[in-house]
Amino acid sequence: MPETYRVAIVGSGPAGLSAAARAAQLGMSHILIEKTDHLSDTIYKYQKGKHVMATPSNLVLRSDVDFDAGKREFILDTWDRQIEECKANVRLNSEVTAITGTTGAFTIEIKGGETIQAEAVIMAIGTQGNPNKLRCPGADMPHIQYQLDDPGEYFDEQITVVGSGDAGIENALGLAADPAQRNIVTILNRSAEFARAKPANVTLLEEAERDGRISVRRETTPTDVRDKQLVLETRDGAETIPCDRIIARTGSQPPRGFVEKCGIEFTSEERSAFPKLSPSFETTQQGIHVIGALAGYPLIKHCMNQGYDVVEFLNGNADLKPADEPILAEKFSALPGNRSVDEWLEVFRENIVILRELSPLQMRELMLDGSVAAFDAGDVIFVRNDPGSSMFAIAEGSVSVEVNPADTSITVPIGRGSIFGEVGLISGRRRGSTVRAAEPVITLELSRTAALKLLATAPTADRAVRQITIERQLLQMFGSGLTPQDVTEMVEAAEAVEIRAGQNVIEEDADDTDFYVIQRGSMIVEKTIGGKPVFLSYLPAGSYFGEMAVIDGNRRSATVKAAIKSEVIKFPGDAFMRLLERNPKVRERALADMASRRQINAFVEERKESFSGAVDMYSETAKFLIDNGIGEATDVLLIDETLCVGCDNCEKACADSHEGLSRLDREAGRTYAHLHVPTSCRHCEHPHCMADCPPNAIKRGADGEVFIDETCIGCGNCQRNCPYGVIRMDPKPPKKPSLLSWLMFGAGPGPGEASYSWRKKTAQKKGLEQAKLAIKCDMCAGIDGGPACVRACPTGAAIRVAPEKFLTFTKLAEDVD
Repeated sequence: MPETYRVAIVGSGPAGLSAAARAAQLGMSHILIEKTDHLSDTIYKYQKGKHVMATPSNLVLRSDVDFDAGKREFILDTWDRQIEECKANVRLNSEVTAITGTTGAFTIEIKGGETIQAEAVIMAIGTQGNPNKLRCPGADMPHIQYQLDDPGEYFDEQITVVGSGDAGIENALGLAADPAQRNIVTILNRSAEFARAKPANVTLLEEAERDGRISVRRETTPTDVRDKQLVLETRDGAETIPCDRIIARTGSQPPRGFVEKCGIEFTSEERSAFPKLSPSFETTQQGIHVIGALAGYPLIKHCMNQGYDVVEFLNGNADLKPADEPILAEKFSALPGNRSVDEWLEVFRENIVILRELSPLQMRELMLDGSVAAFDAGDVIFVRNDPGSSMFAIAEGSVSVEVNPADTSITVPIGRGSIFGEVGLISGRRRGSTVRAAEPVITLELSRTAALKLLATAPTADRAVRQITIERQLLQMFGSGLTPQDVTEMVEAAEAVEIRAGQNVIEEDADDTDFYVIQRGSMIVEKTIGGKPVFLSYLPAGSYFGEMAVIDGNRRSATVKAAIKSEVIKFPGDAFMRLLERNPKVRERALADMASRRQINAFVEERKESFSGAVDMYSETAKFLIDNGIGEATDVLLIDETLCVGCDNCEKACADSHEGLSRLDREAGRTYAHLHVPTSCRHCEHPHCMADCPPNAIKRGADGEVFIDETCIGCGNCQRNCPYGVIRMDPKPPKKPSLLSWLMFGAGPGPGEASYSWRKKTAQKKGLEQAKLAIKCDMCAGIDGGPACVRACPTGAAIRVAPEKFLTFTKLAEDVD
């Protein structure tokens, strides 16, 4: 009769090793089963020489094997030696194919037919064996690999790393570490943020980017893998780059089929969901415990603590608290109610919608990154126009949002379980409203980094936040006394769709009847006249379109396409019609908007014969404006060259308003016909410069202006990321004497931009620091009268406008007339 072990541990990663070492230390009958010929395959597969981090630094390590930050090789050697010293019972080259039975009598089947008996099972198999494959044409090409063993093996190659997590960043850094290898390394990130990666890795990547060792492509995805080439979908459209090799580090998924066959349930049907677990790591199949990455806790220190804890639980130590207990206890001590850590975790998880499907382990990790607070009725949580990009969730109580700054009595309530402040996660804008506690309230505040990490790793949370955002966008868009219940049907039917730059969302003369809201990006509306597209209007984020065909049942009257890479929310037309039928005021507003659009269409039809000379010019003008950043702009400086006399008053006024440094270059930039776009900030809807600023020095002001504050460290990331060349790196100049001082006493360099020699000489004389800082247009924020460049133009040639103001049919009509 074969021996029955008290516990069988499947997988020898950090969690499994720690569990085996604890069982050996306690004298517990055990076996550690590993399918490879070596221990800790996860760390073993790290690239050679990789520095392994030991985070979180404030978390105590519980384990009978040591672990501290260090080189991969040193850590593996330490673990091999210590596992041997503690006499852990290890069985290598044994792949588990099935686990059957119940508590006290499990059978573990090994490939080849042998079986192992155990009273309990600890599953610590991780997820690395199930990498996510690229999903695009050419994904089976031989030059794609999902593992990087030794970066030193590659020379003179153009290598693209796909993936924004720690593995992708570390692979890219390794491939670019030795200049003698002469590799050209690019890393792709589908979003603007590296939310999944450790801050230290992001910092190293940013340094490599600044040094020119790595090209970092944000908001970029691969769409076609070819021999020696890779086609990318970027924010501005398709682009093809040379590529000899692709390292795809796009994450991995739990081996769900195998785990479910063991009788274990998952938290949801999402591909990336984790098993349901109790606080003692027990699954829905009693007697089987899951720890480590498979439990949703990928950090090594967490995994090792779990390995220690689960064996202690099996040994009867029911009172053992997790290693993070003191940290969380201190965090919750400021809250009323005298509840335990476990009770507070359950309050937050059960009451807050976006957290309901998180496991207890995921909740603990999230709380380590979050801040909790209690407010009394009337307390201000944040004030309109305050800087801030964190997101709040309400665990108890409710808040009031003051939507009208002129009348604070006009408020919108947000109750328990919901969120607020989420707009800052996307736009970086200042707070749009003042929020007060309507009654005693308890909140969870997640920093931008923590919130984005939650949304990136918990699909259910991402879906819940998206639904809340859509609901609020609909309520804000239509107003007229609508309630959340009024738009429930539309929210539930909503579908988020990513649109490539230049891709059609609606095609003229089509008979579909969907309704759309622009969530991110912008759209161009065109109508075909004489076989050529005629530009009708521009639609920024927050606009809606498609309602005309829904309401009157006719075919589409125009084409709507993305100006830049965008995201739209698609709603079924019948759901939109039912909303209009139930709410006459909303219908009236929609009909009014539709009437104005019909006027434009009618005007085009009536005068299409006279457009022969104007259509081409105007369509090309619209294309020129979009190509030069208007598609993502919120405010642009334009110069009408038929009115400009070249006096340079605009540049001088800009310099005089900004300590002698002009933020614009009138002569630079591109011109089409009589319209010139000088080198001056567009104040993009989603600023490229803001996406990668280490000190978070780039902010958006109350009026939409994108500005750089005094915390700038001069890294130059913003200058490199701006596609329009509107940011310069320059030493901060000393304050210029006034114009009167110059006229009367000759003090200072006079009006306009101070010369570099004057700035340097004066700065040295005053002992000022001459480190370079990023300098760009701030729309003269805080200066009475608005932008100085516009005020100083004697002929009215210079104008600053939002794109929807000049990209309209009115301009075309004036030209034709």
